[in-house]
Amino acid sequence: MSSSSSSPPATLNGAHIIARALRDLGVTVVFGIVGIPVVDVAEQMMNLGIRFIAFRNEQAASYAAGAYGYLTGKPGVLLVFPSAAAPPPAGLRGRAGSPVAEQASPASFAVLTDPTRRQIGNSSANAFPLLALAGASETHLATKGAFQELDAVSLLTPHTKLALRPASLALVPRSIATAYRHAWYGRPGPSFVDLPADLIQAAAPAAAVDFGARVAPPPRPAGDPARVAAVAALLRGASAPLIVVGKGAAAAGPAAAAAVRRLVESTRVPFLPTPMGKGVLPDGHALDAGAARGAALARADAVLVLGARLNWLLHFGEPPRWSPGARFAQVDLAPEELGRSAAAADAGLAVQGDVGLVAAQLLEQLRGWRYGGGGGAPGEEAAPPYLAALAAAKERNARRAAAKAADAGLPLSFERAFAVVRAALDRVAGPPERARVVYVSEGANAMDIARSAFRVGAPRHRLDAGTLAAMGVGLGYAVAAHAAYNGEVEAAPDPGPGRPARQRKKIVAIEGDSAFGFSAMEVETLARAAMDVLVFVMNNSGVYRGEAETAAGWARRRAAWLAGAGPARGGLRSTGLGFETRYDGLAEALGAKGYLARTPDELERATVEGFAAEGPVVVNVIIRSGAERELEFGWQGKSKKKEEGEEKEEKGGPKL
Repeated sequence: MSSSSSSPPATLNGAHIIARALRDLGVTVVFGIVGIPVVDVAEQMMNLGIRFIAFRNEQAASYAAGAYGYLTGKPGVLLVFPSAAAPPPAGLRGRAGSPVAEQASPASFAVLTDPTRRQIGNSSANAFPLLALAGASETHLATKGAFQELDAVSLLTPHTKLALRPASLALVPRSIATAYRHAWYGRPGPSFVDLPADLIQAAAPAAAVDFGARVAPPPRPAGDPARVAAVAALLRGASAPLIVVGKGAAAAGPAAAAAVRRLVESTRVPFLPTPMGKGVLPDGHALDAGAARGAALARADAVLVLGARLNWLLHFGEPPRWSPGARFAQVDLAPEELGRSAAAADAGLAVQGDVGLVAAQLLEQLRGWRYGGGGGAPGEEAAPPYLAALAAAKERNARRAAAKAADAGLPLSFERAFAVVRAALDRVAGPPERARVVYVSEGANAMDIARSAFRVGAPRHRLDAGTLAAMGVGLGYAVAAHAAYNGEVEAAPDPGPGRPARQRKKIVAIEGDSAFGFSAMEVETLARAAMDVLVFVMNNSGVYRGEAETAAGWARRRAAWLAGAGPARGGLRSTGLGFETRYDGLAEALGAKGYLARTPDELERATVEGFAAEGPVVVNVIIRSGAERELEFGWQGKSKKKEEGEEKEEKGGPKL
């Protein structure tokens, strides 16, 4: 609320109080989509200097807010209105993407095709700190059937860390601060504040409003010394130790990443990063076992899990992917994560604590010990058989990857296209150690193959579909990454003569064509906000695989279907999409720059020019449809080893 006089206003309206409460907590960016009654809240935020990024869809906004919380280490903030259309209410759609689920709901709501995803919620599953604010119908109309009336607090309480409605306007700042603290402290996650229209539109005496609420950074607990000592003894006695570096190690912040790196390099124990644990130690590090993942899992007998879950991404810590005799020591901030898997049920090896502090404790316990013995530089003594097996697997897999990347056929393969993009990015951005690129990826094959194709040199520089494997996160995550990294750069003061300016980062989104369709309208959000995000749409004209390899073949199948004849009479393949859809044209219509790339030269040019562009760029990369390939969901199936310690190649879905 503005005032023409220099003295503070005698009364404050609810929208101003909400906005000021967020500003006082240090919030600088809010993501969302407005409507009555929250539009004035967004306007008041902007009046107070908070940047409001308006989306085209609530799910994309909620994905962005959750990812922003992960990237910055402080809760991201989401603002949505009760509903733009029903069913289901938009507030629920926003909560499905991040704070919580669209759960099984009243009959007036749409039938949900994936209730598990929506019941858990993306931010909850991935431990992203998120504060969600949503408008609601007037309090005095409760139970009368008000416009888009919904008891959101009751609905969301089981699925958030805290869901509340302020009892009065004077208590709004403290209520928001309480929800903010719940989202941030302990295991991060979503919290929710319900804001009825009469509260937003009401006014209160300025002197009656308590703006004193502040939230300090959360405390960081160290581990139980006895349990830390037990874990250290486990590593010392192992013949094939392995450290799994999870997303929690990245989320714990720069000091934690440095402590984990010191632990690995001092002990020389090989490490395996999870998809979003990449960058805590740079890809390509001498002790990185990612390129020998199958051999590492099959041979490891003592596994230290730092900030990761033994869930589907890690095959639950169970045979046949893991050695039957492997013992697991878990380190996690959240006690409820310890021992969730039967493989990690050894209570004496479960350590609750901050990953960085526990890593430092372990380093002290293991001072002077190094896997493989000796005290000289790496390579001075014969490597243990385990390390030799990992080295052989790395070399074997590198040869295979190079052969796939050299495929000169057209249309391009995933591997060939990614090799071209990677080489061009390395040339214009420098090596990954410079950390100038933040990668976002989603899709099936697009995300799966991109995990190993693009190198990450710093923590929290890679986002993908995560624990829940939710599709549609890509462009929301790209907006979040741009706001988290480049927003801070734009707001930073001039460092002065002789001091380097803070470095801008390029956000590169690798999208499957199906996944891109979930949030493609957010290209307009990127263009409106002038975000220089580079998007690659890997266009195989299908979900996992397309309908046909040529336009003529696709047209024949479609004609047969429409005529009710031939093998397509029941409809086009469920995995098929339109043949070579012109996503570059869509991008141009939405205010971005579009490129169509069919050849390596066209793709290289689009990458170089797209990297230098000042606004968003969408590169429509035409790749093989894989129409004749058999669908495989390798991450759900059983492993069949072609060679000892080598996993069956997995296609068609996300894996570690």
